Amino acid sequence: MSRYIVIFITAESPEEAERLGKGLVESRLTACANIVPSIRSIYAWEGKICDEKEVLLIAKSREDLFKEIVEWVKKNHSYKVPEIIALPILSGSEDYLNWIDDVCK
Repeated sequence: MSRYIVIFITAESPEEAERLGKGLVESRLTACANIVPSIRSIYAWEGKICDEKEVLLIAKSREDLFKEIVEWVKKNHSYKVPEIIALPILSGSEDYLNWIDDVCK
C-alpha cells in the first residue's frame, strides 16, 4: 500500500469545506487541503436519485493517518454519511512527499 494518499471529501458548502480543510491541517492530519468550489453530484440516497451542488475538498496525507482522518471528518461533518475516500499517491516529487512527512503528525 502506498505511504501517501490523496483524500476526497465532499461538503455541502464552501464554508463547511473551509472549516473541514482548516481543521484537518491544523490538527496535522493532512498537510494540505484544496477546495474545488463547485461540483455537481448525482447520487442515490434513501431511495431517490439526487442531483446537488457540492464542494470538493482534496487533501494530502499519509496512509497511516487515514483511520484518524475518517474519525475526525465524521465528527465534524454535516452529512450523515460523508464521502471520505483515499487514493494512493503512486509517485511524487521527493521534496513534496518529505514535506507531507514533516507537516503531518
